[in-house]
Amino acid sequence: MTQAKQQDQIGSGQRVNAVRATASVFGAYAGLLGFEHGLFEAMQGNAISKGMRIMAVGGPGLPFPFGHEPAMTVIPNFLATGILAMLLGMSIMVWSSAFLHRKHGALVLFLLSVLLLLFGGGFGPISLLITACIGASKIDEPLTWWRRHLPVSARRILATLWPWSLGAALLWVPLEFILGQILHLKNDPNSTLTNLNLILTYPMLGLFVLTLIAGFVHEIQRQRDSGLGNRGLC
Repeated sequence: MTQAKQQDQIGSGQRVNAVRATASVFGAYAGLLGFEHGLFEAMQGNAISKGMRIMAVGGPGLPFPFGHEPAMTVIPNFLATGILAMLLGMSIMVWSSAFLHRKHGALVLFLLSVLLLLFGGGFGPISLLITACIGASKIDEPLTWWRRHLPVSARRILATLWPWSLGAALLWVPLEFILGQILHLKNDPNSTLTNLNLILTYPMLGLFVLTLIAGFVHEIQRQRDSGLGNRGLC
């Protein structure tokens, strides 16, 4: 391999395992969001929740104009729910950052995700965690199905898109917050903001899926360039 080609691969990120990176980043990001839900829940104090469905933030206290932090809990107490959500969120951040590539890494993340959902971690992080679990289950796999069903031209485009779609997926929520501040929108649970929140959610979910698929393709390119592309079927 020529020096120019090696430099080109390094510059394009070909040495990065995009599947592992996507799963780890999405998992850690979801854990952070779950921790944030728990923090707001704990701030409501030793109060009894009315039913399984709760709002992590009470009243107009949420500094985020497009969402109301809905969550569910099987413990009818905001303080206990919040503490558990924070502990689970931190566990998911640590596991996703350091241990996701290990044996049963995807299974442990899935179990932690279910617990986070049941103990106040919110509904929003689940879409990220589903994507992270799927990605974690494919770390270091040959991804043969994608090789066979995606044409080479599409693979080139998707592999190039991967870092950009990952960045866009991570910046979507902060940009919503900034937009809300610029437009002076308040956290008011009326139909207009609720509908706007749903409209903005759909492209975000699309970015999650696009990033995962682009990560698969990017990993295929990396395996091909490093001579790992002829392994068994996934």
